[in-house]
Amino acid sequence: MINGEINIRIILELPPPGICFALQSGSGPGYTVLQTQWSDGGNIIFETQVSLKESRAAGVAFDFSGTTVQGKAGERFFYIDIGTYAGDMKSTWARRLKIPLTGVDKSTIQSLEKDPTFFLETVVPGTGKDGGPNCATVKPFTGWKVKSMK
Repeated sequence: MINGEINIRIILELPPPGICFALQSGSGPGYTVLQTQWSDGGNIIFETQVSLKESRAAGVAFDFSGTTVQGKAGERFFYIDIGTYAGDMKSTWARRLKIPLTGVDKSTIQSLEKDPTFFLETVVPGTGKDGGPNCATVKPFTGWKVKSMK
């Protein structure tokens, strides 16, 4: 099938407290932020829905799209905006965390198609090596897992 909507959950694990985080929608100077949340030191959860379709790009079986999806086919990702990028103009932080939409293979997609309550979830560290909010591309990235809302 490889056409339809997929629910996505991103868990930002234990980011430093007192910092604003948001899911980026769109790109360039006109981007907006969604689901703005202030960290209290616990996990922050972002949820979004993306479209899945067969890809026209060479060597890529399927592709993701939607307002929260960034990048080109085969290299898609999400941005979590931090501090001023998330809309807190008083913040000393101006960072983005790039979460790759990689490692999702055809068998994972087939699992998602079996039940509409299934979704993709990833857990990424919220604190960087410098003790501030994690930024740049998540490394190491543990990937996406199929979960059920049941």
